[in-house]
Amino acid sequence: MTTEKQSEKVFFSGYAKLPVGITAAEVYRIVGLVVVVEVETGVIVEADCTLATKLSREFVSELLQGYNLSEGPEAFQRILDRKYQGSAKKAISTAFRIIYDKYRSFKAEGETELL
Repeated sequence: MTTEKQSEKVFFSGYAKLPVGITAAEVYRIVGLVVVVEVETGVIVEADCTLATKLSREFVSELLQGYNLSEGPEAFQRILDRKYQGSAKKAISTAFRIIYDKYRSFKAEGETELL
C-alpha cells in the first residue's frame, strides 16, 4: 500500500434533531457533526459541530478528535455518557452513529474496489 493511500483523509458528516427548548435547537433545530478521518487508521483528525456556544462546540470537537472509529460507536457513547452532560447528548450520539455508519460503508466500498 502506498504512503499516499495510508494518509488519505475523508470528510464525513452526521445530523440529528435537537431537543426542543435548548438554545442550539432555537438556532439550528438539528446538530451537525463533521469530521475528517484518516481512512486507513480510522482516527478522527479534525472535528466540528453546530452547538450554540463556543465552549460546547470546542468540547465536543475535542471529544471527537483522536477517537478511532474502528472502536465502534459504543466506545464513543461511553465517553459521551461520562464527559458530556448537556441536553444535546442524544442528538450528538445519533449524529455520531450516522458518521460511523458512513465510515463503515466507505471502508467496505474501498475493500470491494480492491478485489
